[in-house]
Amino acid sequence: MESVGSIVMYGIIVAAIIVFSILTVTTRRILRAATYLLFVLFATAGLYFKLDYEFLGAVQIAVYAGGIVVLFVFSILLTSKPGDSSARLASKKRVVGLIAALMSLVVLGYALVSRPEFWTTFSAPFTLDMTMNRLGEILLGTEKYQYLLPFEAVSVLLLACIIGGVVVARKR
Repeated sequence: MESVGSIVMYGIIVAAIIVFSILTVTTRRILRAATYLLFVLFATAGLYFKLDYEFLGAVQIAVYAGGIVVLFVFSILLTSKPGDSSARLASKKRVVGLIAALMSLVVLGYALVSRPEFWTTFSAPFTLDMTMNRLGEILLGTEKYQYLLPFEAVSVLLLACIIGGVVVARKR
């Protein structure tokens, strides 16, 4: 059983992730959004350290908090003026976005609840003692409950975002 201090620390880290995630997507100043994203990534690294995944926490800080956020800040400074803020959304756009978000939540919730095998097999990969070697096998394996295809799909998506950013920067 975990100690009360450990549970409180977990709650603080999760609260920081939630608050800074919301601030990241709701702020109108793009440099502040990048700063809030940095805080989210640091809090995620803190969560990894709390779970005793020191290597994953170090990678989170070095690659994401260090590299990706610096890349975002440089791209922001190259494509826009630092003091610029985005225009306020019209109420029509806000309502449409809220409806789309709620519909997505309903569809995802239904997809999750409608699969009874999810509830019985969700913990299957996590029944063994989790080591870094086991985590690497789960993330980069091709067997059942292993995630090589989504991992590669995210890398292709990030590449498309980088190419799109270069195209937008050249048009300005």
